Amino acid sequence: MTGTEPETTGPETVDPEAEFQQLCAELLRNTRLRRHRAAVQAMVEERSVLSVPAVQRALIVDSRKGRAARFEGLSGLQYGLGLDEQQRAFLHLVLSMVGIGITTLASVEDLDDHRLPIILRGILRLAGNEDLAVGRRL
Repeated sequence: MTGTEPETTGPETVDPEAEFQQLCAELLRNTRLRRHRAAVQAMVEERSVLSVPAVQRALIVDSRKGRAARFEGLSGLQYGLGLDEQQRAFLHLVLSMVGIGITTLASVEDLDDHRLPIILRGILRLAGNEDLAVGRRL
């Protein structure tokens, strides 16, 4: 190789943030049922659970329209995904939005200040109510 030949570069590096945002947009676009959409939106907002590769492998399927969430794939795998207790409690509540599992509403006491409002907004979406606001009291 001479000094005048252009250097060849490998494949362009993919921005993980842009890739994650694209995944989230695709999952939301390919979700039709209100309860599944509420669950996907909660997973997108919370982010840490959906970012786990094992969760992605169990949750995401390829469809004719692109990647979609299939929550049945997570059923029974919740303890083998490498999630911490907070993430697992959140996932149990999200799965209950789509009718999987028997998680009591009392398990919200296991959520932190970041995940609790996400679940509350998810419950409102599930009910078809976008009018009520969820936030901190002043």
